[in-house]
Amino acid sequence: MTDTPLLQARDLHVRFNAVRAVDGVSLDVQPGETLAIVGESGCGKTTLGRALAMLQKPSIGSISFAGTELTGLSARRLRAARRQLQMVFQDPYASLDPRQRVGDIVGEPLLIAGMAKAARQKKVAELLDMVGLGADMAMRFPREFSGGQRQRIGIARALAIEPKLIICDEPLSALDVSIQAQIVNLLIDLQRRFRLTYVFISHDLAVVRQMASRVAVMYLGRIVELAETEALFQAPRHPYTVALLSAVPTLAGTEGLVKEEILLTGDPPSPARVPLGCRFHTRCWLRKKLDDPSQCLASEPKAEGQGRHFAACHFADKVASVMRAPSLLRKSQGAA
Repeated sequence: MTDTPLLQARDLHVRFNAVRAVDGVSLDVQPGETLAIVGESGCGKTTLGRALAMLQKPSIGSISFAGTELTGLSARRLRAARRQLQMVFQDPYASLDPRQRVGDIVGEPLLIAGMAKAARQKKVAELLDMVGLGADMAMRFPREFSGGQRQRIGIARALAIEPKLIICDEPLSALDVSIQAQIVNLLIDLQRRFRLTYVFISHDLAVVRQMASRVAVMYLGRIVELAETEALFQAPRHPYTVALLSAVPTLAGTEGLVKEEILLTGDPPSPARVPLGCRFHTRCWLRKKLDDPSQCLASEPKAEGQGRHFAACHFADKVASVMRAPSLLRKSQGAA
């Protein structure tokens, strides 16, 4: 990886009337890395992914890709820039046109790019082989395939014009666990072969730990923690991240991780009515253990870092000590 980001977002906002779906996100994505974006349903991670691909126009903010500012481009120039930035969608059943044959679906980006028919057919055959389907599948319709096979078709389509970056929007959530592992291995193999960069949106932290170079944790439209993967899993600095890690059964008992589940009460607040102060304070288990939590309600914390590890919590330095004290965790659960 280089020091020059492939993708940059600065102070990115996406609003739907009063709803602040993405509320001031800044991040960099380095060439060749996988940046995972995680969080509960409704936190804004899918909207952020669509905004990064310019499928959803930002309300405010800047997105730069490979040195080109995307937010002010004309439709024609944006289409040209987007050839290097593709997306794999969450639902493999809804993302493929049921009226088209698979060869036409995978080859459509090549047709738009002006590739001749013979060359296009050869490329489609190569792409289908590449994702483990085989060239003979080109004449079939999407209804003839399983969910995992359809997701492979979606990946082949995303690869067609040789992008630099692929945004994967929860590509595993509609698949069986055994199929999920196959798709993860496929994505990792393709990344190594073609030096791809991924933005990987997911709620599955076990998969994220396997795939990601860095992890951004979203809550209520903002990134509340950003760190290299092992640093985040071994020493999270935001209480929301701790709660997410504690809820993953496959991580229970692992050295350095949360030993007991921390239960968050209630649903996240509405993004149309973001709480004053820290937006997590209404559900925060750590706040209940503080002698003076007034700062949590008084001001929204800025993301401050230790090296490459950033957390937006007034009391980030206290998270590790409380996290490793099981008796304190039990008390905080009872108080929640």
